[in-house]
Amino acid sequence: MTYKATLKVKFDTEWTSTHYSSGFDDMMLPEEHYTFEVPAEDLNTYQLFRFFATVARAMGHDDINIMKGACGVAFGEDRKEEDMRKVADEFELTLGEDLRKKFDDMQKAEEEWARLKNGPMGTVLTDEEDKGFEVDTTLDNVWPDGSPETGVKD
Repeated sequence: MTYKATLKVKFDTEWTSTHYSSGFDDMMLPEEHYTFEVPAEDLNTYQLFRFFATVARAMGHDDINIMKGACGVAFGEDRKEEDMRKVADEFELTLGEDLRKKFDDMQKAEEEWARLKNGPMGTVLTDEEDKGFEVDTTLDNVWPDGSPETGVKD
């Protein structure tokens, strides 16, 4: 058995002039007819929404409003919160009601980082404190008498 499916959307527009003359300027088409067709045997939801986004663009909608419409479908008030959380997790989004917890977690992480950065006994110098000291890279000041072997400076 063979399965064949096609999804077809037809979009027709006609403009009626409100002017007394012929009514159409050089930029206006008096009518437009679009037919969008896609094979639908194995069409997944992402492809289906891409198809509808193409139709929406042809109707004059811009990409931002198309994305808002898709989010409205996914996160509308008529959706179950559990389903919205699944979608939000898949796309690494945070729901508004989860922002406080996320902020508190970030604050705790920053406090922990500050504690770790300070060292076990608060002895680690900050960058500002460290800039006040010059480091001597010569070996002349390592041994008080100059040389580790003889104890005498040349």
